[in-house]
Amino acid sequence: MTQLSQLDFYQARINQYLEDKLAQFEVNDEKLLAAMRYGLLIGGKRMRPYLAYITGEALGLEVSDVDGIAATLECIHAFSLLHDDLPAMDDDDLRRGQPTCHKAFDEATAILAGDSLQTLAFDILANHVFTPKADIKRIALIRQLVDASGYQGMCGGQALDINATGKEISLIELEKLHSLKTGALLKASVNMVAEISSEISDEQKNQLALYAEHVGLAYQVRDDIIDIISSDEQLGKPAGSDVAANKSTYPALLGLQGAQQKADNLYQQALQALATLPYNTLNLAEFATFIIKRAH
Repeated sequence: MTQLSQLDFYQARINQYLEDKLAQFEVNDEKLLAAMRYGLLIGGKRMRPYLAYITGEALGLEVSDVDGIAATLECIHAFSLLHDDLPAMDDDDLRRGQPTCHKAFDEATAILAGDSLQTLAFDILANHVFTPKADIKRIALIRQLVDASGYQGMCGGQALDINATGKEISLIELEKLHSLKTGALLKASVNMVAEISSEISDEQKNQLALYAEHVGLAYQVRDDIIDIISSDEQLGKPAGSDVAANKSTYPALLGLQGAQQKADNLYQQALQALATLPYNTLNLAEFATFIIKRAH
């Protein structure tokens, strides 16, 4: 399969898995369930699930084992977007070209939908039917998800982002912010899959983690560039929103050309980490290429 058709395949697979999970709920409140479905299934590139799936391919793992990890990561990502869009945080009206959840429903429902998607992530990880070799790593997977999504990961990064708004921060501080807010879940997409492999060595895990770290940071650098050079229609939300919100960005600190060079350097470092691995990492390399060349 080409990368595009492979991406389409895995997008359809994870969407179906998530649809099935939501369909299993006994309906207590129709509005809340509709908001959960809206936040989880309205669209999105499914980058974290895709990264998990192609890592699983490289390591020769059962795709059914990766399903649970991919779905868990997407639920956490969706929960974070619902809360990030709220007036108390980024106060966004559009997400993926559609009204944000609190605009389509209301703020209280959006908060509860985000809370429910967060708990759904842990429900999936606790109850997914893994193969025996992966099942023994269930607690380790939960620990990794906690680290990636909570105070030491994504939520901590969001707090740093809020605190940095309207202030000048250093490049080191910006990198720490984004390594937590954006990078932690992308890194978990690789690390959690590597965790269930019984063949991979610790050094190979470290190199995969290094790859994911560089890709996660490159993703954010490119995001900052796209926010400047793309249109509202391309982004599905207002362009230049970071600048308007007076947030520190890589182009603001390094200039547009400097930010692009930063992304290119991270890309090369990611490829160098992959080159040390005894696996077919072509799809992982192509994913890194996609990250620094994407237009939205």
